[in-house]
Amino acid sequence: MSGVTRVYGDDEAGAKLVGRWRYTLTGPDGAIKDERVGTNVVCTNGKEFLASFLYSAAVAASTFTCRYVAIGTDATAEAAANTALGTELARVSGVVSYVSGAIYRVTGTFAAGTGTGAIAEYGVFSSSTGGTMLNRDTEAVINKGASDTLTATCELTIS
Repeated sequence: MSGVTRVYGDDEAGAKLVGRWRYTLTGPDGAIKDERVGTNVVCTNGKEFLASFLYSAAVAASTFTCRYVAIGTDATAEAAANTALGTELARVSGVVSYVSGAIYRVTGTFAAGTGTGAIAEYGVFSSSTGGTMLNRDTEAVINKGASDTLTATCELTIS
């Protein structure tokens, strides 16, 4: 994997809810062109969404819908008060899973022709449009070409 840039972020000291993202850009031939890992800020309204979900699950066994992954081009640093991406390009329904160690994972795949551009921000949402943003991450730009596939995986560790 020569030529692949790897960037790893440190977890915030004292964080109770930690989000980690992994980004993999592959070309039309399936070869990995770029790969990164970063951490994010869990948004205030995202924390409220989790608290509300836990309550509603206990009362009515409702379904957790925070499974939509969005990408955008705004490189403005993430903040807990964020409620949307700065400049959203695309949003997909992600695949969710539970990972031992209290990790909730959401993986979104942006196929060729979807979300083409200079990708710098990522977020998980409760709806396919609008909705509550659970978290947001900004990283160095990944240039996604029209024939590239970008896979963004967010892992939230609840501790």
